[in-house]
Amino acid sequence: MNNLEKMRHSLSHVLAAAVRELYPNVKFGIGPAIDNGFYYDIDFGDIKISDSDLAKIEKKMHGIIARKLKLTKRTVSKSEALDWARDNKQDYKIELIEELPESEEISFYDMGDLFTDLCKGPHVDSLKDTGPFKLVRVAGAYWRGDEKRPMLTRIYGVAFATEEELSEYLQRQEEAKARDHRKLGKELELFCFSDLVGAGLPLFTPRGTALRELMANYSLSLRGREGFKKVWTPHITKTDLYKTSGHYAKFGDELFMVHSQVNGDDFAMKPMNCPHHTQIFASRPRTYREMPVRYMEATTDYRDEKTGELGGLSRVRSLTQDDSHVFCRKDQIKEEVARLVNIVKELYTTVGMQKLRARLSYRSDEDKYLGDKKLWNMAQSQIKQAAIDNDLEYFEQEGEAAFYGPKIDFMAEDAIGREHQLATIQLDFVMPERFGLEFTNEKGEKERPVMIHHATLGSIERFLSVFIEHTGGWFPFWCAPEQVRIVTVNNKVSDYVADIAKVLDDIVLDKPLKYNELRYSVDDSADSLGKKIKRATEMKIPAIIVVGPKDASEKVVSIRLRDSEDKVKLTKLAKFLQELK
Repeated sequence: MNNLEKMRHSLSHVLAAAVRELYPNVKFGIGPAIDNGFYYDIDFGDIKISDSDLAKIEKKMHGIIARKLKLTKRTVSKSEALDWARDNKQDYKIELIEELPESEEISFYDMGDLFTDLCKGPHVDSLKDTGPFKLVRVAGAYWRGDEKRPMLTRIYGVAFATEEELSEYLQRQEEAKARDHRKLGKELELFCFSDLVGAGLPLFTPRGTALRELMANYSLSLRGREGFKKVWTPHITKTDLYKTSGHYAKFGDELFMVHSQVNGDDFAMKPMNCPHHTQIFASRPRTYREMPVRYMEATTDYRDEKTGELGGLSRVRSLTQDDSHVFCRKDQIKEEVARLVNIVKELYTTVGMQKLRARLSYRSDEDKYLGDKKLWNMAQSQIKQAAIDNDLEYFEQEGEAAFYGPKIDFMAEDAIGREHQLATIQLDFVMPERFGLEFTNEKGEKERPVMIHHATLGSIERFLSVFIEHTGGWFPFWCAPEQVRIVTVNNKVSDYVADIAKVLDDIVLDKPLKYNELRYSVDDSADSLGKKIKRATEMKIPAIIVVGPKDASEKVVSIRLRDSEDKVKLTKLAKFLQELK
């Protein structure tokens, strides 16, 4: 643990000490250091804590730090640790201690004579060595992540080595709040939720539907260009399919079950598409001449996520994947992965998120993966070589692989420096084996194909949550739900507005999507011009065409963009809009 982590971990103890001074009867869960800061899970009993209480707690923390107390480690036996926890009525600590081996020495840290906590450490030697921090929010957290256990209050803090770093972080957080996709989704009328429909089931408005379909179609068009063919699969399937694939054993508790009232069969709402695609491949004999076989499908899947883990579009119960599967020979893996890498690079360059890192996600030693370790080792070496061959900036991480194979997870950086895992390429030797997939090679022998899973956007809903925040709602012209709004100065220009509309109706924007007709509306209401422009600007429409009597007489239009204004001849309007980036 580095010094910054020690400092953050120590601050979690200071937080606990401050809370106990203010609320003596609380019970403590755990308080680790995390990225950018720390938190502590606390049972306040009947006392309700909110963000408005943070200033008081933070002030108490500063008072404790000013005393420059030492943090001293000591070890005790398990029985002594249990005596301490029982004497202090710390039920959650009792549970943690009881799970430890009888022979294990248990460590405590004393903060002078002020506060003692069960902890492995390490910490700073003295509270004078803790740096600048700020408490930022209160949240609920089930004890040990189990929704059947008590809900504790989690208090989050952030901490950095210098005041400058803390200030920069807090500024980024304010920018993130302004860009929050849940806030912008409502303001820009992109999507909504309904209690009658259910948590985690987003409803997309006409504007939001235009955006998601444009992105999905662009993703499909890139892969269609590379030889992928569209397929379609149903939204429910017999559970036998997922038992064969291995998904049922691994993710059975995430399945939405459907019971047939006719014959009693058990079905599941599909949580992923790969098992279905294997059955299309297996529907007839295949030969080496056909390989590789490439399928793609943008389709909605369903996963029974815990209510407490749902959040806007970031995590939903109905997720639409722009899914692809390649069935190929082993000697075709290199070329197919390179093809997919190029698709990812092109798409994320187009949407302005071209700073990509690749996480090479490998298996760990846990007993949760399917397939022979030799196959895994071969697949992992091929994934690494693919990253090298395609000049990817990469890092390796154990334990992040899919249960059937290693993968390249693409981490895209957004406009305010946050990294998000979006696209993925996964190498799979296991599922073809479990489904008995085969093709006839050039020797007339049966051979097992390799399966490559790929999603360019990933979950379209999750991609949109990132993309909305990346752009702040100012979408590139080509994918803006509404690209142009015509606003009139008065009601004397209706004939000229009709002339402008004829020009707009004939425009086809051919990049990056072919046959993409212009999306526009007309605001000829009785409101003032200022109100009309304000309305269009609040909806973050890229181009506003202002039309007055003088414009009509001169056959020109005044075009307001986000950061400029132009006067354009009506005859040049189509070219102007086609060239907008």
